[in-house]
Amino acid sequence: MADTANESSFVAFERVQKSYDGENLVVKDLNLAMPKGEFLTMLGPSGSGKTTCLMMLAGFETATHGEIKLDGRPINNIPPHKRGIGMVFQNYALFPHMTVAENLAFPLEVRKIGKSDREKKITRALDMVEMGNFGGRRPAQLSGGQQQRIALARALVFEPELVLMDEPLGALDKQLRETLQFEITNLAHRLGITVVYVTHDQTEALTMSDRVAVFDDGRIQQLAPPDQLYESPENSFVAQFIGENNTLEGVIKEVKGDTCIVQLDSGDVIDAKPVNVSKAGERTKVSIRPERVEYNKDRLQEGAHTLKAEVMEFIYMGDIFRTRLKVAGKEDFVMKTRNAPDQVRLTPGSQIEIGWLPDDCRALDA
Repeated sequence: MADTANESSFVAFERVQKSYDGENLVVKDLNLAMPKGEFLTMLGPSGSGKTTCLMMLAGFETATHGEIKLDGRPINNIPPHKRGIGMVFQNYALFPHMTVAENLAFPLEVRKIGKSDREKKITRALDMVEMGNFGGRRPAQLSGGQQQRIALARALVFEPELVLMDEPLGALDKQLRETLQFEITNLAHRLGITVVYVTHDQTEALTMSDRVAVFDDGRIQQLAPPDQLYESPENSFVAQFIGENNTLEGVIKEVKGDTCIVQLDSGDVIDAKPVNVSKAGERTKVSIRPERVEYNKDRLQEGAHTLKAEVMEFIYMGDIFRTRLKVAGKEDFVMKTRNAPDQVRLTPGSQIEIGWLPDDCRALDA
């Protein structure tokens, strides 16, 4: 599951717990180790514990139990302003009565950095976020995207080794958000800074991160690079939470090495890859991504089980076709196909057969 902390890790949570009322744990026995220069995203639904972890790392919350280390030293008792950590929030948190340059000077003054050094650092930070000409403006004279760039520059101005970001792009429109996603990732890699990023937007987590920690119920459910998380979810929660996913329920009939036979509740039989099921008789939820569902027989390997499906709805989405099917008694089964010149547009009411490679279908916990 999660990595345990080791000596070479730059950020480490060791058996960290957090309770606000002394009874209920919002973070349960968290172990996490991050190397220097990593871009790690904490992803999860509201109330899963991800923001609490970020706040404990920043020093705005204290751990009820366990230790948080930065570069090998415990920081539980070090106040936030002495941790040398940059912070970027969703609401920008800029001082409205100060100019952009004064906003950036503030963290430098707190750190007692001299005037000429301050000016150099402010110029450098503003250039980094392509806002070099905006030093004299007030936050109210800037758009949301510009304010967020300034908030980012302010977090980077004192050259921290660790930057924490809490839903920093949540208030921006889709196109601007996507532009800034790439800019933030590129900037972090170029400067070699370590980033802990919190979001509940899965696409953001998949496109920006070196690794993603998926939180639910105060625990890390899976910690892995984005492609591994998407292609190889370790449990039903991760499969459902990351990307679009089809789920069919049934019972394991037999397990043979790295394949198992599942009898669905509808009576249909399919092949799957056993992930966290081990024996016949166990209930399972099988997970299959919409883009791995095939109805073109030529693309299926010999002997692959197929299922009958009825086309319920065809949706044209430009680059892809999204077809909703009735499969094994469920009417919300989705198949995605690329809009290729030879691709067929299926009509509602038609009957087709679908299948997939057993490796693409994962038998998970029920």
